[in-house]
Amino acid sequence: MSSRPFPGRRGVLHGSLAASAALTLPVGLGAAPALALSGRPGAGWGVQTGDVTANSGLVWVRSDRPARMIVETSATESFRNPRRWHGPLLGAGTDFTGTTRLHGLPSGQEIHYRVLLADPQDPRRTGEPVTGSFRTVSQRRRDGVRFVWSGDLAGQGWGINPELGGYRIYDAMAALDPDFFLCSGDNIYADGPIAETVALPDGRIWRNITTEEKAKVAETLAEFRGNFRYNLLDENLRAFNARVPSIIQWDDHEVTNNWYPGEILTDARYTEKRVDVLAARARQAFSEYFPISTLRRPDGRVHRVQHHGPLLDVFVLDMRTYRNANSPDDQGADAQGILGEEQLAWLKRELSRSRAVWKVIAADMPLGLVVPDTGDGRPNIEAVAQGDPGAPLGRELQIAELLRFVKHRRITGTVWLTADVHYTSAQHYDPSRAAFKDFAPFWEFVSGPLNAGAFPANTLDGTFGPDRVFVKAPTTANVSPAGGYQFFGEVDIDGDSGELTVRLREQDGTVLFTKSLQPGLVGQ
Repeated sequence: MSSRPFPGRRGVLHGSLAASAALTLPVGLGAAPALALSGRPGAGWGVQTGDVTANSGLVWVRSDRPARMIVETSATESFRNPRRWHGPLLGAGTDFTGTTRLHGLPSGQEIHYRVLLADPQDPRRTGEPVTGSFRTVSQRRRDGVRFVWSGDLAGQGWGINPELGGYRIYDAMAALDPDFFLCSGDNIYADGPIAETVALPDGRIWRNITTEEKAKVAETLAEFRGNFRYNLLDENLRAFNARVPSIIQWDDHEVTNNWYPGEILTDARYTEKRVDVLAARARQAFSEYFPISTLRRPDGRVHRVQHHGPLLDVFVLDMRTYRNANSPDDQGADAQGILGEEQLAWLKRELSRSRAVWKVIAADMPLGLVVPDTGDGRPNIEAVAQGDPGAPLGRELQIAELLRFVKHRRITGTVWLTADVHYTSAQHYDPSRAAFKDFAPFWEFVSGPLNAGAFPANTLDGTFGPDRVFVKAPTTANVSPAGGYQFFGEVDIDGDSGELTVRLREQDGTVLFTKSLQPGLVGQ
């Protein structure tokens, strides 16, 4: 375990924090109407932070009307002598969302902040402040690092169910006092409408909170924006966002199931068949609803590296934007692969530059699990592995190139984390078991979903020699969150020894599997 005190300040989450979160519930779901009737801006969707470094962080908010974003920071919750940051004017062009970058912050310290929304015509008229806090990255190795990861939220029609307490998994993750949360994709299910009720196999009725934008598949920009707003109706998620910074990546369901660039849909639910058009709208909404600075650059990149002190670098991949078309994936040459040539070159370059003890590769899809794409009736492949246990083919060629690079550059401490398949497992990859042998052993850990249907375990492809050391998955498809099988993972890096421990956990925080890895080894 880390030498940092545990569980720390987030232990008050169910006390004053939960109470303050309830005050920010959007009008129409129980919020007091007085503030809205006063004509002052409201921030009913809470606050978020991202891009946190040793001395900076990005704060996000959404207003219910045009407003000026103002952020105040303090070393204490009392907000005595606060430092004030004037943010952007929030308007319809960004769906009334915006971010403000805080800079010049102390390293490894708790930062308390509150967001005020001011009337653009009268700055003295502000709405109720929304508070949050986060820790800046510590440059002291002895402080250690702890984070959690998962993915897949509100999938297969399983939305916010108040009778079950909503997205309860966020409470269990918050109880671990993580430095940040890594979401491995499928932050929304833009292709998954949510009905008011769903009949469960045992005769019970699942009851969802519903909205107009979730009544159909998302096609317009407004509908994509509405999908992101939907999840923020959950008070567990809003309370979590207010206390835990995020590192967010995307996968397919932010746009539509199993999409790839240039695809033309055959799904009758869509009037807009061009995936490139849908993806552009989804990317805009994605950039508006998460505090990710790279999405606001001219190239709008999702892939990036997040540095977390001397112990950890997180390499956030985008296995969606640059991929080739889904196919049987058995071609003998494939330069584009699932990452694209430019992203692969970037990843090699950044891995070779990294001086962190551990290099977590945050992949939105698994490597050795066969994930099929049969949406058009053909036996195409959605991820990397295609089920042929022999020499690398198709997208496996690009992964083989990367693994070879890591071995020959003697890059230590690589660990792969992912979600996507809606169960939890641990795979160890070893050249002694593999058809392709020019790589060093490594681990891949899978965890999810957060709140979505759970599915049976995928088959393994032997090309890179995976051994499934642990798995927990249902035996039937699309088990609702009421039936369990909701998972997240925890990574804890000890500040003294540098040892990295992965724990795969259930929705309530119960530990299912633990693996500890030692620093400084090329492969283990």
